Amino acid sequence: MAASPFHPVLDLMVQYAAYHRDRRNIATHFIGIPLIVLAIGVLLARVPLGGFTVAWLVWALSTLWYLTRGSLVLGLATSVVNAVLIALAHPLAAGSITSWLAWGIGAFVIGWIFQFIGHYYEGKKPAFVDDIVGLLVGPMFVVGEWLFAAGWGRDLLAQIEARVGPTRIRDLAAPAG
Repeated sequence: MAASPFHPVLDLMVQYAAYHRDRRNIATHFIGIPLIVLAIGVLLARVPLGGFTVAWLVWALSTLWYLTRGSLVLGLATSVVNAVLIALAHPLAAGSITSWLAWGIGAFVIGWIFQFIGHYYEGKKPAFVDDIVGLLVGPMFVVGEWLFAAGWGRDLLAQIEARVGPTRIRDLAAPAG
């Protein structure tokens, strides 16, 4: 079932977490998702928009979305991480067309390779296949996992785990569940 893009953070994180309970899958997302965000930033950084670029416009719109999901800390943290990736993307986009495309497409492909490796361990398809909103939730989920590991958001984590269970290492010989 697809979540509305305007659902609160708990509902969005629960839906995304349902596709991400294997710790190896989550670990690959720590690499894959930032690479994909960086790649999108690289590819959009060459498109001017006034004194900015389309990459910054997309960042601003996604920031507005993150900040309105009901968790200011998670929204701000996700937006800051994404801003760093977009800032790093701009110098990579400034080179030759070949360099720009190599960085943009290369980071995008490598990021998705990590994603698909993770979903092999999970035994489930990526969340965005069932709900395109998962493409926005992915960065928030990864930042949330970092914050949970640092001790923030224990109540949110407990609510997520109450709905979809704790993380685990799936036995690859057993059918996915």
